[in-house]
Amino acid sequence: MSYIDGFVLAVPTAKRAEFVAHAEHVDALFVEFGALRVVESWADDVPHGSVTDFYRAVQAQEDEAIVFSWVEWPDKATRDAAMEKLRDHPRMMEMPMPFDGKRMIFGGFSTVYSFGK
Repeated sequence: MSYIDGFVLAVPTAKRAEFVAHAEHVDALFVEFGALRVVESWADDVPHGSVTDFYRAVQAQEDEAIVFSWVEWPDKATRDAAMEKLRDHPRMMEMPMPFDGKRMIFGGFSTVYSFGK
């Protein structure tokens, strides 16, 4: 079964185009090193909760949108090998992040069930 890296971040709404350019650059590296698919999603219908929500999770400010992204890998071994290569890859370092990376939450997930295409 596939392995998923998931990300939630807050991106200034004024930097949407910069974020897309950054994603295109970085996501190409993920695919080059074995990712099957990368999805970048800009908040469209993300409610504010009364106890917790995506906004609180990343300490989003008024002028920031939530981005939810994931990278699908064929397996954890491919992902681990790619992450090792990407850590210090020069092309990874040449593109400035248009968001505060300290507030990004991320993690790796083993697929336990998948339905559909």
